[in-house]
Amino acid sequence: MSPPLDALRNRPIPPQAAARAARMGYRRKIPLDTAHALYDEPLADAQAFGLAGENFYHSERNPPYWQRIDGSIPDLLIRKTVGEKLAMVNLRLRHAGLELFLFDAYRPRAVQAYFHDHWATAELKRHNPALGGDALTAEVERYWAAPTDDPMQPAPHSTGAACDLTVRLIGGDFLWMGSIFDDATPLAHRDRFEGAGGAMAFSDEEARANRRLLHWAMAEQDFAGLPDEWWHFSWGDQMWAALGGHSNAHYGLAVA
Repeated sequence: MSPPLDALRNRPIPPQAAARAARMGYRRKIPLDTAHALYDEPLADAQAFGLAGENFYHSERNPPYWQRIDGSIPDLLIRKTVGEKLAMVNLRLRHAGLELFLFDAYRPRAVQAYFHDHWATAELKRHNPALGGDALTAEVERYWAAPTDDPMQPAPHSTGAACDLTVRLIGGDFLWMGSIFDDATPLAHRDRFEGAGGAMAFSDEEARANRRLLHWAMAEQDFAGLPDEWWHFSWGDQMWAALGGHSNAHYGLAVA
């Protein structure tokens, strides 16, 4: 690892309590600036920016699902400015033989609805049968935003401004992040390995270093990271505005 990236791997991720609080009700609190120059910015294929990836939900090699999700698309579509910023992150990583790998970007409503309304609800109840009502909804929405057709309150991935990603050796293996992608448990929380008392396993230390690397490399390009998912980042949407203290968002529902 190059010395500049070592600095990122050794820089702690801040406690995420404030981010979790800022996220609460963010779609109602953050207005969309429909007059912003980027509001109608088109989607583009991630490959156009030199980004590697595979749409996780259109694959059958996608644990824990192991099936193609109805309504998924093979493409990884992102807003043009978001793609340009991701390319800058890639440039930073390439000095150490690393690159970003995208799992998901623009997400059709049908995919969002399946996970929010069905899969996540069933799985969380399977793990904790006592969950129900508002508590179950709150737990589901730690990981899956409610789908909506409201152009003023879009789910993050429906804007084309949010993406799910990791870091890998260029053309090779993923760095170890401590959980599989889409782990809907506290193991996926961005700060899971921060502040751990006592001796940590080598695997946990490596996961902590790699989560830090991804977090800070993305932060350098002003991406905001979802506190409960180490892989989720966005720029220009309502989530980004809420987590970054911005007064409004640039992007609404995207047109695929």
